[in-house]
Amino acid sequence: MESSPITIAIVGRKLILKIPKNEADIQYIRGIPYVRWNKEGFFWEIPHYPGNLERLKGYFGKRLSQIFERPQIEVLFKNDNIQLNKDEVLLVKTNKGRLRLFFGFHEGLMKVVKTFPYYQWDKNSKSWSIPYSEPFLEDLKRKIGELELLLIYKEETAPDRVQRKSSRDVPNYRKCPEEYVNKLEERRYSISTIRAYIPLFEEFINHFPNTPIDYLGEKEIMEFSRFLVNERKVSSSHQNQAINAIKFYFEKVKGGKRKCYHIDRPIREKVLPEVLSEEEVATILKATKNLKHRAILMTIYSAGLRISELINLRIKDIDSKRMQIRVEQSKGKKDRYTVLSQKTLEILRQYIKQERPFEYLFEGQGSSKEESIQYSKTSIAAILRKAVRISKIKKKVTVHTLRHSFATHLLERGTDLRYIQSLLGHGSPKTTQIYTHITTKGFDQIKSPLDSLDL
Repeated sequence: MESSPITIAIVGRKLILKIPKNEADIQYIRGIPYVRWNKEGFFWEIPHYPGNLERLKGYFGKRLSQIFERPQIEVLFKNDNIQLNKDEVLLVKTNKGRLRLFFGFHEGLMKVVKTFPYYQWDKNSKSWSIPYSEPFLEDLKRKIGELELLLIYKEETAPDRVQRKSSRDVPNYRKCPEEYVNKLEERRYSISTIRAYIPLFEEFINHFPNTPIDYLGEKEIMEFSRFLVNERKVSSSHQNQAINAIKFYFEKVKGGKRKCYHIDRPIREKVLPEVLSEEEVATILKATKNLKHRAILMTIYSAGLRISELINLRIKDIDSKRMQIRVEQSKGKKDRYTVLSQKTLEILRQYIKQERPFEYLFEGQGSSKEESIQYSKTSIAAILRKAVRISKIKKKVTVHTLRHSFATHLLERGTDLRYIQSLLGHGSPKTTQIYTHITTKGFDQIKSPLDSLDL
C-alpha cells in the first residue's frame, strides 16, 4: 500500500505541509518555531519565514512530491467563489456607498488604504473598506497599479427589498392615534418630522395587526427593528428614525420612563456625498431652459439650500440690499442667513416679473392671492433629473447634491469652514468637515510654515 504523498502549499505567509503519519518526521516538524497542527484540515501550518521552505526541502529531499502556490483567499461574490492570488486585489463598489477591498497580506496596499478617510477593517469578511467617491475610486485604481497588483473590479447590485405595506395591503389598517399627532404638534415638532414619524409609527403598529397598541413593547420593537434591516433593507438613518418615532409614543404620548431599548442600532455608514464639478453644475443650469426651473436650481445651488428650505422661501426672505437669503425655521428649528448670488438675484428679478408669485417665492399650480401654494418637492426633483439626463452626466445626482457641491466649491475657493458651517446651518463643525475629504483642489497652494522662517 502506497503512503500518502508529501506536499507543500505556499499560501501567503504560511506553508501548508501534508505528510503521512511518521513519528520521526513529526518530531522534526515540531522543532520548527511557531509550527501549528490544524486538526480540522489534517495539515501542519508553518510560518513562511525566510529559510523555512529551504529547510523543509532539505529534510524531505526526494520524498517531497509537490510544491505549489495556492490562492491566498477565497471571496464569495454573488454566489461565486473568487480565488485571489497574492498579486490580485478584488475591489467591490458596494450598494451601501463604500469601496471594499479583498487581498492577501500586502503591507504597501494596507498603507495606501489607511491614507483615505473613514477606512475600516471588517474582521468577518476579512476586508478593508473606504467611502465611495469617483476621485477615491480612480486614486485607488492608480495606486494599485503602481504597486504592480492585478485589479479585479466588481459592483454590487441593489438588494431586493420588501416594500412598506399601505392601507390597501393590510385589512383593518390602523391609523396613527390622534393623541400621537396632537403630542407632536404640542411639542412643536417640525412639519417634516411630523410627516416622517406618522407613517413610521403606522408601519410599526400594523406590523402586529392583532396586538393592541398599548400591549406592544420591547420584544415587538426589537422584532420590528430586525425586520427593517433584514427584510426591508432600509438605511441606518431610516432605522434610527423609526425607532425614535416608536419611542416617542411610549415615552412622550403615554408618559413612560425614558429607556434605552436593547436594540442593535446600526452604525451610520461612512459615506461621502456625491459632488458635481463646477463645470457640471454649469452644464445642468444651461440645460434648464425654463426660466422658473432655472431660477429654482440656481437658488438651491448658489445658497446651499435644502429642498425643504427652498419651497418654504417667501419673497420677503430675499434681501437684495444685504445680498442675503433668510432661511426661517429650518432643520433643528433654527433661522439663518445664507448668501444671495448676484446672478441668482438677476434671474429671480426676471422670474418674479414674469410669474408674479403672491407669497412663496416659488409657488405651485392653483396659487392665488387668497391662498399661496408651495411648489412640490417631486416637481423640483423631476426638473433636476431632466437637466441631468440632457447633460449626459452619469453621476447619481439628487437635489441635495447641489447643496453638497455648493459647500465643496466654497471650500475649494478658500472659504473658511466656520463660514461654510454657518451658511449651511450645521449644528456641529464635524458635519461640515466631511467636505475636506471630498475636495481635490487647493493642496498645491498650502505652504509649510517652515518656509516662512528666517533660517
